[in-house]
Amino acid sequence: MLETILVALDCSEMSTNILEALKTLQITATTEIILLHVLPSPETGVDIDATLPHQSPELLYHQAEAHLKDLQKQLLESIIEIVNGDPAEEIIRLANIYQAELVVIGTRGLKGVDRIISDSVSSQVVSEAPCSVLVVKP
Repeated sequence: MLETILVALDCSEMSTNILEALKTLQITATTEIILLHVLPSPETGVDIDATLPHQSPELLYHQAEAHLKDLQKQLLESIIEIVNGDPAEEIIRLANIYQAELVVIGTRGLKGVDRIISDSVSSQVVSEAPCSVLVVKP
């Protein structure tokens, strides 16, 4: 049985696919599920979509919190973590802190050179996580 699962989510439609994949696992009432959202911070160098209007950090936090609370209703027991930083580093850091046995993460479905150039978060988590990683494709 899995005791602790860290679920990395963003505010995209991919969150639904990730939760559906999570439901296929053997989760019991004692399984601790951590719903994680990593907000980019200017110091990380993570690109924010330039086509979107600028949003304040507080607004981004509240949007992420509302999204995670909505998803939380679909799970037995879960907690919410919203942190700032580099997504891959924060996912790995929290997997260590919570001693997760599994990380569940989505992928944008990039292949080949695009995957290498974009410095895929899911690839970095797979290679550096202290536990197994389930990558959910779109």
